[in-house]
Amino acid sequence: MNQTTSTSKAFLATLKRELLIAYKRKNDVMNPFMFFLIVATLFPIGISPEPQRLAEIAAGVLWISALLAALLAMDNLYRADYEDGSLEQLLLSPHPLYFMVLAKNIGHWLVSGLPVVLVSPLIAYMLNLPAQSYATLFITLLLGTPILSLLGSIGVALTVGLGSRGLILAVITLPMTVPVLIAGTVAVQQTQNGASLVGYAALLGALLLGALTLAPLASAAALRISVN
Repeated sequence: MNQTTSTSKAFLATLKRELLIAYKRKNDVMNPFMFFLIVATLFPIGISPEPQRLAEIAAGVLWISALLAALLAMDNLYRADYEDGSLEQLLLSPHPLYFMVLAKNIGHWLVSGLPVVLVSPLIAYMLNLPAQSYATLFITLLLGTPILSLLGSIGVALTVGLGSRGLILAVITLPMTVPVLIAGTVAVQQTQNGASLVGYAALLGALLLGALTLAPLASAAALRISVN
């Protein structure tokens, strides 16, 4: 029981530390959010400002923008900890590395993924997405963006020791995120045609549970390999 309590306190302390660091480094928080807004708003200029056309591509545009914003934010997950040596201290901690990695992932999503989810209905309105699809978009992004963060954590952990890792990180992460991107986009599109959201939400929920279970384990193993 004491070990469980100690691990819980370490988990909460790690989560609190991530949020405090994010508060002090406001640029790291704002950059992915602003990138999401810029990418989503530039699509109408590059494709077509016609309302009907925008309504057809709105779901895909928002999901692609969310994916790109997640990739931009990912590089900050372990970089500072690796550079100042605190990542090594985390690996030497007596607590299970799984929970420490999970805490860092949750903190990272709260400051980089959740703002994207919250602002998505506003961007959807700008892209002329039908009003009945706002709830579907919000729910699918709420379920899907944590998966993007968890999967991206694996790629970051594998490349944390590399000097230049942007392209390698994208090559590792993008193939893993394709199923989430497809499921989220199709869910929004199909519910516009009267399909039920339940099946798609269940699929994304299952993917989220799988990512919560396996991704921190994979990230922890990758960190041990990269740091050692």
